[in-house]
Order: sequence, then structure tokens, then C-alpha cells
Amino acid sequence: MKVILKEEVQGLGSQYDVVDVKPGYARNYLMPRNIAIAASESNIKMVNEIRKQQSLKLAKLKDDAQSLANAIGDIMLVIKAKAGESGKIFGAVTPLQIADVLRARGFDVDRRKITLNEDVKNVGDYTAQINLHKDVKHKIRFTVTAE
Repeated sequence: MKVILKEEVQGLGSQYDVVDVKPGYARNYLMPRNIAIAASESNIKMVNEIRKQQSLKLAKLKDDAQSLANAIGDIMLVIKAKAGESGKIFGAVTPLQIADVLRARGFDVDRRKITLNEDVKNVGDYTAQINLHKDVKHKIRFTVTAE
């Protein structure tokens, strides 16, 4: 029996895949739990349309992420932190502080998308990576200065 999966099933397939399963498995497990629907002609057309819409949406998200990365470009951020005489700052620079500086410059980047390559606990120059999309990653440079 052919069914269309509504969600990913381990060992069977991913969402919107058309798979062939035994009739009892489909009737007694997949369909009552709303995991799959029968693979009728109209349902297959509906799934193809959903896939097409999702691919367009994903392409738009990737284009938006790429345009944001191009807009950010090679800017150099300056982050001010309280520091001792030896250059060691009190605390550490976090992705939240980088996101705040980017937001002040007009770029809305979520702090959870910013990854620091190393602990930033001293005054100096550093780089961070912004994961805008699974295919779009952008490196930014920033300098930590003493207040």
C-alpha cells in the first residue's frame, strides 16, 4: 500500500515521501496516529504543490541571508568593555554584545546565530562567525577596547 508520510519516520522516509508499506502497518499504525495519508492522485498533487511552495520559500530565505551577508560585508565592529591595566576584561564578550553592536549599525542578527571561535577575555582583535543560513556563513571582525 502506498502512503504519503506527513512527518519523518525513522527507517521509513522523510516528510512528504511516498513510500510503500504493508496495508496493516498503514491502517493500524500510520494513519490512526496521523503520520501518513493514503497516496491517492489528489493527495500526491497536493504534496507536490506543498514541496514546490517550500522550495520557493527556502530559496527566498537563502537569498535574504546572502543579501544580509553582503550588506554586512567587511565591517569592523568596536566593542567597549571594562578592563584592568593588564588588558584583561572583567567578564567576557558574548554573542549578545556583538548582536547589540550589529543592531546599532542597522543589521538585525539573532544572537544565537553568532558563534565565537575563542573566549574573548582580553583587549584585542577577534573574529566571529554569523550562521545566517545553513549554506550562508559570514565572518565578522571586531575589536575589544577598554572603556
